[in-house]
This record gives sequence, C-alpha cells and structure tokens, in this order.
Amino acid sequence: MLTEQQLRQAPAADYMNDAQQDFFKNYLLNLKQQTQEHIETIKQQLAHPPECNDEADRAQLEDDMAIKLRLADREYRLLRKIDSSLRRLQTGEYGYCQETGEPIGIERLLIRPTAEFGTDIKVISEQKEKFYAN
Repeated sequence: MLTEQQLRQAPAADYMNDAQQDFFKNYLLNLKQQTQEHIETIKQQLAHPPECNDEADRAQLEDDMAIKLRLADREYRLLRKIDSSLRRLQTGEYGYCQETGEPIGIERLLIRPTAEFGTDIKVISEQKEKFYAN
C-alpha cells in the first residue's frame, strides 16, 4: 500500500496506476466511514436534545440544531460525492477531469478526493457562477 509521500513522489507516468487507484479507494472508503459516523453522531444529538427551561438557552439550542442540520446536509452531499468517486474508480475515470479528460493531479486529489474537474476548469466554472450570480 502506498503512503501519501510515495504517492506525491511517484513519476507522472505512474498516474492512476493500480497502486494509486488502491490508495484512493481506501482513502475514499475511510472518508466515507468517517462521514457516516459523523452523520450518525449528529442524528443522535438531534434526537436527544437537552431540556431547556430558559428562553435564552432554548434559542441557543435552536440555533445549534439548525447548524447541525446544515452540517448533516453537507455531509449527506459529501457521501453522494464519495460514492460517485468510487464509481469513477471502478470505471477508470477517477482522477481525470470530467470535462477535458486531463489528469486532475495527485495534489488536488489529496486535498479534495472527490474532485471531478481539474483546477483550470473549476476556476472558470466558479468565475461563471460569480458573474451570473450578480
């Protein structure tokens, strides 16, 4: 099994070879497990809130619950992205930009293992979003 350091030092010709695919499969499966555990923790906290007799405490609790709900929603979206990344690993598409087919790059995948686009395409996409949002 490759280490992160070995992965970073691998020659470009080794990009997404079997060992690298195994590394990212394990990385994604670990991330999925951590995310599922975090969601379960949030669900337990939401299911068993502490009792509040004070209005200020109740307001704080409601704010905390709203934050936890938003966090759980983000975590569910992350799970879908992880599953999508695992499917792309199975089909041999993982690690390559879905728009250009170019390699996304090891560094970017280590930072964002669910990345679907290369940095250049993502920057252009974000600029378009900003332009059209205004």
